[in-house]
Amino acid sequence: MYQVPFGYPDLVSNPEPRCPCLLLLDTSSSMAGDAIAELNAGLQTFKNELEADSLAKQRVELAIITFGPVQVHAEFRTADGFEPPLLHASGATPMGEAISRGLDMLEARKTDYKQAGVSYFRAWVFLITDGGPTDEWRMAARRVHVGEKGKAFNFFAVGVNGADMRTLGQICSPDRQPLCLNGLHFRELFKWLSGSLSGVAKSRPGELVALPAPSGWASV
Repeated sequence: MYQVPFGYPDLVSNPEPRCPCLLLLDTSSSMAGDAIAELNAGLQTFKNELEADSLAKQRVELAIITFGPVQVHAEFRTADGFEPPLLHASGATPMGEAISRGLDMLEARKTDYKQAGVSYFRAWVFLITDGGPTDEWRMAARRVHVGEKGKAFNFFAVGVNGADMRTLGQICSPDRQPLCLNGLHFRELFKWLSGSLSGVAKSRPGELVALPAPSGWASV
């Protein structure tokens, strides 16, 4: 009898290629009020949009790490099994720790894919913050640059009102600079993100997919 490998039965039961997307979300105290409420609404929109796509909900895997403090709110799971957490704002902005922990989690998930014989698309790492890191972040930035250069993942960063865009620019790859969120248009942002991931999910691993312009929610 075939034995399901311990640690990744979900990959055996659903062998579709996977498109991992890691969300790194700032939940520090400065996000309290309308910002955290709109972020929560955006996450629900994200789930709804992906679930409406029959292929994306089987292929796109989501994980969430928040920082303020650093917490794993969701391990990598396909969109059809993803439940958005209700986030609360508190604490500082340990962005460097969150990035490093997230990249570690992503590497572990890739190992699962390989051991289960499941193919995968280039991962997306999507960071949203309204401030600047309150911890050491340069080592995490080096990991981002190496990962982007080696095509291990695509790293995106979005700054909410008040974000330290200069530091975000140093964390991001020179070829993919951070964008500013217009107001609190989180729902529009997550519609763009879901649409982009759906487009990737409909392609083949390794195939270049043109992304839609971030109109309606972002500015450089």
